[in-house]
Amino acid sequence: MKLWSGRFSKDTRKLMDDFHSSISFDCILYKHDITGSIAHAEMLGRQGIIPKEDADAVCAALAGILQDIQDGKVSFSTEAEDIHMNVESLLIERIGDTGKRLHTGRSRNDQVALDIRMYMKEQLLSIRSLLAELCSVIMDIAQNNAETVMPGYTHLQKAQPITLGHHAMAYCFMFLRDIDRINDCYKRTNICPLGSCALAGTTYPLDREYVASRLGFDGITLNSLDGVSDRDFLIEAASCFSAIMVHLSRYCEELVLWSSNEFGFVEMDDRFSTGSSIMPQKKNPDVCELIRGKSGRVFGDLQALLTMLKGLPLAYNKDMQEDKESIFDAVNTVKGCLEIFTATLASCKFNARKMRDGSLLGFTNATDAADYMVKKGLPFREAHRVIGSMVLYCIEHGCSLSDLDLNTLKEFSPCFEEDFYQAISLETCINSRITPGGPAPDSVLASVQQARRMLSALISKP
Repeated sequence: MKLWSGRFSKDTRKLMDDFHSSISFDCILYKHDITGSIAHAEMLGRQGIIPKEDADAVCAALAGILQDIQDGKVSFSTEAEDIHMNVESLLIERIGDTGKRLHTGRSRNDQVALDIRMYMKEQLLSIRSLLAELCSVIMDIAQNNAETVMPGYTHLQKAQPITLGHHAMAYCFMFLRDIDRINDCYKRTNICPLGSCALAGTTYPLDREYVASRLGFDGITLNSLDGVSDRDFLIEAASCFSAIMVHLSRYCEELVLWSSNEFGFVEMDDRFSTGSSIMPQKKNPDVCELIRGKSGRVFGDLQALLTMLKGLPLAYNKDMQEDKESIFDAVNTVKGCLEIFTATLASCKFNARKMRDGSLLGFTNATDAADYMVKKGLPFREAHRVIGSMVLYCIEHGCSLSDLDLNTLKEFSPCFEEDFYQAISLETCINSRITPGGPAPDSVLASVQQARRMLSALISKP
């Protein structure tokens, strides 16, 4: 018999039970549900709402149920619908009518809102730790490659020489922003809704602040309607996860390109690569490709949450049961991608020679050549025109700017001198860019140290 069946004269059909039930996926909330119920029972006893001895008996029985679930001794029932009713049914089986006192001053509406907030707090911190591990790997790569020359790109066309360390730190700062967003999301998630009941609070003298403190929340929700119907924190979390996946996908896209024969900038470790069933020579960057593909899955989870909520009147509606599979999937996908990407990236071997050779091609020093002329007194636009015509000349004659002899250079402009060749060397192009955040080795190393301090501060927050 269902715990809510008193008003009904007919049993629900099995078809309805199967369709209505959420125990197949919300069972993972068992720890959060039981922990929240223990805090609620303690409060009921402290407030004299139920006898203290009954509260103690409920808490002891719930602790036993938790242990039995963890030991694999409990089978959940579809007929009991969800994790909340399953736990309460087990409680009543074990201690009889005393167990029926637990739900005093509480609804499944605020109970599920509590459980999902407790779950999200835990998962946000877990994802933050994974992001921190990834940032550490990237910072190590940057520190070890502060002088490793490579071409920088715009429009996927070679643009200017940079370093691998500078490139790596671009992604590091993306992931640091992701950690910052996770911290913000955690702050708004860490509010306790228990005591909102179904939608209108209760006549019992609940101590909501005690329960919130007991469960590690910063405070309580300030409106009972909002307390049971708010899922903003899930939308915000899924948005944070989507941003993480965008950054992972972009990094993966570059590593896929770089691992191709055309680039040859990086070699994936055999442990994180796959082969072909027909082509013996193939070594495929499947980890990066899968992460790139899974980004769309997380975006879909965010869209599902937005669509589910957009037309709901206050307060709770059964549609909101659909929030769990979406957020559970987003959490699991992001965690899995972060874990394997960090291991993959740490095992990559970068080909410094190929990167340097790639920088020599494509006229990546053309901007520095124009800057050279500006320093000799030409307006920048005139210098830009001259160097552009020189690039065209080099393309037609199959050479680079540094291949032109001084006499040829002077045909383009009398301002050229012997110091031009030093001015457009790759090392000069990079080392002279000393502005904070630039690719000069000292700037890269400074940014690594700054990022390490930022990471330490971000992960020290609750």
